[in-house]
Amino acid sequence: MAALHSVDPDGWMVIFNELMTRIASHFGRVEPRRAATAYVRALLADIDRKNCWNLAEHAGLTGPQTLQRLLRTARWDADAVRDGIRDFVVDRLGPDGVLIADETGFVKKGTGSAGVQRQYSGTAGRIENCQIGVFLAYATPAGRVRAMIAKCHWSTR
Repeated sequence: MAALHSVDPDGWMVIFNELMTRIASHFGRVEPRRAATAYVRALLADIDRKNCWNLAEHAGLTGPQTLQRLLRTARWDADAVRDGIRDFVVDRLGPDGVLIADETGFVKKGTGSAGVQRQYSGTAGRIENCQIGVFLAYATPAGRVRAMIAKCHWSTR
């Protein structure tokens, strides 16, 4: 069974704001901090295609430039943000959790998407042109959290 996330619909914004306050200092300026908040809120929203255009539209922005700037050129400490999120998760969910890993294959045409190559996919049951996603969940009696890992050669381009 795949791990699912669990969030109290009435309390998630309070928790989200606590998290963003906790990592705010890792964004050197207010603009990338606001863009990151809008970006993450949009990622958490029920949007079918999560590209910068659709995320920006959901966030009430006039175009994707603000989110693209955040992802491409804005100065912020990604490692410190990741560490802040990890610490927040441990503080909120507790140290008695377990890590759940699940590998899933996504069959793809072409090689334009990150991580696509000919490799074995358990989903397809054979070697296919595909992406392999490893989904991690940190689970405790208090709740669960997910993360994504990319192979090193795709994250250093």
